Amino acid sequence: MIGLTCFSCAKHYPATELINLCECGKPLRVDYDLPALDRSKLTGLDMWRYRDVLPASTHKTLGEGGTPLIRSDRNGVEFYVKDEAVNPTGSFKARGMALAVAMAVKLGATKLAVPSAGNAGGALAAYAALHGVEAHIFMPRDVPEANRMECELLGAHVTLIDGLLHDCAKALGERKEHEGWFDLSTLKEPYRVEGKKTMGYELAEQFDWNLPDVVIYPTGGGTGLIGMGKAFDEMERMGWIGAKRPRMVSVQAAGCAPIATAFSQGRSDSDLYPNASTIASGLRVARAIGDFIMLDLIRKTGGTAVTVTDEALMKATYGLAASTGISVCPEGGACYAAFQDLVAAGQIKEGERVVIFNTGTGLKYREAFTRYPA
Repeated sequence: MIGLTCFSCAKHYPATELINLCECGKPLRVDYDLPALDRSKLTGLDMWRYRDVLPASTHKTLGEGGTPLIRSDRNGVEFYVKDEAVNPTGSFKARGMALAVAMAVKLGATKLAVPSAGNAGGALAAYAALHGVEAHIFMPRDVPEANRMECELLGAHVTLIDGLLHDCAKALGERKEHEGWFDLSTLKEPYRVEGKKTMGYELAEQFDWNLPDVVIYPTGGGTGLIGMGKAFDEMERMGWIGAKRPRMVSVQAAGCAPIATAFSQGRSDSDLYPNASTIASGLRVARAIGDFIMLDLIRKTGGTAVTVTDEALMKATYGLAASTGISVCPEGGACYAAFQDLVAAGQIKEGERVVIFNTGTGLKYREAFTRYPA
């Protein structure tokens, strides 16, 4: 790791600094002088097998990463499910928080805070407990009960807020300086992306270093989408893969679709989505600070941004779980619904390799399954 660079204005910062955003208010990217690594020498089973292309943190681990890629098909069209539900705390958020907490602690933070619609809070609580530091989590009052209980079980301080995720972020922001909290919000520090990018490294390795044709990803804050794009670029620079990229498909709920709306309008950024609402709590992000990065990535790969209704995503959640044995979350169901729509529209063709992300376990979504029974 040689430093940090703003994704927007390209201003440089040292990697030794505990920092949130660039002076211009945009996210920072971690840069490397990438070594000539021999990919055949990778060791270990979790995400730390890629430690040579991660920040040099003194990491502690709960076994995050190394998740399975499960093959299935739909009406003769083959697809794969990358099942992130088997991560610690039951979601892909463990990858980002494992690295973000390790780096924050290494750089001197002792009190960490995050706004969360659910799974990020649980992951922060777990890794803060692992490192012996404080965790302060701001959640919407209607957050799934299992997410709140998980945070409290792991010793975090939970504050419930009337409103959406951006309201939680505002409440956190009003207190963090006085309380001495370091903000680990999505893309408001550089290292959660680094943990999430390991999903891209794993995909490449699981496909014998040939990337799939299409990646379908549920998009709230978009850290994973951005991280995978970064991983693909790093692997090409090291000679691990070629120039081919998957078409990146961003999936959002019809009731909260800032990225899909901006994409359809040909814009490079998004507006705050009005009256954001969806049963898939991880998709209820009315505006993402990394919107411009995601939109650029989607267009550069020839991808698209689509929406699905709550009714469709819940039906698909049941369908995917019953046909694969995976504990599917509503966000994963949204991806499966989008996959079906894209196949029907001829935008995904037979013979293409497609990866759907199931980002968490369905066991945390009692309220969603109660509202939409099988």
